[in-house]
Amino acid sequence: MQPVESANILAIETIAGKSHWNFFSSVLRSLTDKGHNVTVFTPVTEGNRDNYTEIDTSDDLPKKRNIGLADMMKVFSDPIKIVWFGPGIARSYCDIIHGNERLKEILEGLGHTDFDVILIEPVWLDCMSYVATKLNLPIIYLVPQSMITFLEYTYLGHIPNPASVSNFMVDYGVPKTFVQRFANTALLSYSLLTFSYTEFLLKYREPKPYDVPKPVQPSAMFVNSHYITEASRPYFSNFVSVGGIHLTAVQSIPNDILEFIENSSHGVIYFTFGSVISMSTLPDHIQNAFKEALAQVPQRVLWKYEGEMKDKPLNVLTIKWFPQRDILMHPNVKLFISHGGISGVYEAVDAGVPVLGFPLFYDQPRNVDNLVEAGMGISMDLLTLQKDELLKNILELINNEKYTKNAKIASDRFKDRPMSPAESVVYWTEYVIHHKGAPHLKSYALNLTWYQYFLLDVIFVLLIFIIFAIFITYKLLKMIYYYFSKYSQTIKTKLE
Repeated sequence: MQPVESANILAIETIAGKSHWNFFSSVLRSLTDKGHNVTVFTPVTEGNRDNYTEIDTSDDLPKKRNIGLADMMKVFSDPIKIVWFGPGIARSYCDIIHGNERLKEILEGLGHTDFDVILIEPVWLDCMSYVATKLNLPIIYLVPQSMITFLEYTYLGHIPNPASVSNFMVDYGVPKTFVQRFANTALLSYSLLTFSYTEFLLKYREPKPYDVPKPVQPSAMFVNSHYITEASRPYFSNFVSVGGIHLTAVQSIPNDILEFIENSSHGVIYFTFGSVISMSTLPDHIQNAFKEALAQVPQRVLWKYEGEMKDKPLNVLTIKWFPQRDILMHPNVKLFISHGGISGVYEAVDAGVPVLGFPLFYDQPRNVDNLVEAGMGISMDLLTLQKDELLKNILELINNEKYTKNAKIASDRFKDRPMSPAESVVYWTEYVIHHKGAPHLKSYALNLTWYQYFLLDVIFVLLIFIIFAIFITYKLLKMIYYYFSKYSQTIKTKLE
């Protein structure tokens, strides 16, 4: 393939979340490092640099940072609720994005419009087909977590088999039991029907200028997934796994933190629930269980915590921010206590560090269960936490060598790739541009109606044929019965 020189890329980040931006910005950096020009609408600004221009949308999009545990669990812990209100939230995000004056100028042909491709994080409901249609450009989706299973039909034209592919919001990596397969099938069916119904109502009741009659499916999808953190499953030609693309070269750790780590003769435990959940909002009984358990381990503890901690154990250092990637790569780190966010999961896998997971919502339960399946983690329920069980699991993960051994095996598999995630992004972006949207990568299933996809028309014809065959067989048997009955009656009459 001929290399694409200095392509002009329009990127739109739709979610104001730090973990979302970590993934999104890493994709963009891989492109700018190769000399491509990027113009990005983003709520998280880093500053312009060579061939990289930001358009600040931080005043438009709602931010999700340091939210209380109760508020977050109330909104995002129930998959049924998420599927029900998700399209409405997505619709409001679409309104915000298309209300941006700079984007309107681009769509109206004002200013810089000489783009070659669009990169965007999808927001469940399609509202970027309008941009792709107006600019006549191919579009690439950037998905910062594992694939959203019930949207695969919309994006790729196929529905994942619920017998082997777990919904991304369930608490198991693979549906092994009948109950899990039944629940997985029910959730997928509910999600598909509810999502389609809600989307139809929203578009019918409040039609928007960005609603297009024929959606533009993505030419490619860059998904933050990898088979080490997600069970092996069928994928499609335009599905590109780039899990761990946000992993950067290890940097030096600040001296005060480094001294704390290296002066711990028994190693260090690193503890954080990410950038969204505020640790200080945990209920007192949960915080006390952590404090009491961690006070009894011989290791020192780095605990990401906002504000001052009451009754802080002597072996604990609290700071509101740690250089997580660099800390996990330090050889003296023995355990990672995490909520199971996908960024932290990849950092732990890359470093080969066992994980004690407390998944809270969304894709986190499945992320942690995949680590449990890999033999490098244990999962616990935060809301029913007891000090004794917590201490037992911490000591098990640190003292039982099988967890560290399995973590190192997972790390080795994770790093063994034909090309890096950044190289994959560059290759497939250039491929889409070079081949004018690469329509040959899209599944033919996108051209089928829903009843054709599920073979209902074929099944209907087969049923008609079977019914017709049964009817003919019935008639033939009836005729044979009638003939033999009449013949039998004739013989009987002659004998008399």
